Amino acid sequence: MRNNQAVINVYNKKNKNSQLVTQLLYGESFKIIKKNNKWIKIKNDLDGYKGFIEKKNFSNKQKNTHKVCNVSATLYSNPGIKIKKKLSFGSRILVNVKKKNFYKFDNFWIKKEDLKVIKYKRKDIFKNIKKFSGIKYKWGGKHYSGIDCSGLVQLFFNFNNKFCPRDTKDQIKYFKKKIKLKNIRKNDLIFWRGHVAIALSKWKLIHAYGPLKKIVVMPINKAIDRIYKTANLKVVGIRKVT
Repeated sequence: MRNNQAVINVYNKKNKNSQLVTQLLYGESFKIIKKNNKWIKIKNDLDGYKGFIEKKNFSNKQKNTHKVCNVSATLYSNPGIKIKKKLSFGSRILVNVKKKNFYKFDNFWIKKEDLKVIKYKRKDIFKNIKKFSGIKYKWGGKHYSGIDCSGLVQLFFNFNNKFCPRDTKDQIKYFKKKIKLKNIRKNDLIFWRGHVAIALSKWKLIHAYGPLKKIVVMPINKAIDRIYKTANLKVVGIRKVT
């Protein structure tokens, strides 16, 4: 099945008050494991993540042609006529009509400038990640309305058609090339227990930081010191991924 909503919350249990574990973006596909009244247990095709979503009328899986390349993309009912809906970075669509600078998918139109073809990859995997600075922090989030630390990392790998686990405990195991702090470079991942940040350079990082409730750019040494002082957590590993 395919998600035809802007975003769908995936919960740990059949209850909206249970923990949000991840989200499905527009166009992402999933398998139904079990149906139960108002809830469906699913497995995300992208990363194998399991959880519960509310039962809705979903579309059949399709071969998507394009993906959203900006933090968010405004949708239109017709070229030039905006609506309130938006798609988030990494959402996937099947374009069926092209009209000047607008592309049509399902019942919506979207600007060509907000899209890249599905096979597009960036040499710099985290290119433009600083545009996410200021986005709200949300546990389990992958949508521009709220993103968590491991979700931010996964979003950029998925955009570049690369696999990446959803959670930090699995990411640190998946990326195996270990490096020392003194050798850190751009795009390296810094891990704490339950947290991850992306190095922007030898001196700065970006991360979805819960205590500040948003995605922020910080000096690496300051972040390490702050996390140790406030949460008593030390860096448990640094991984080179590109």
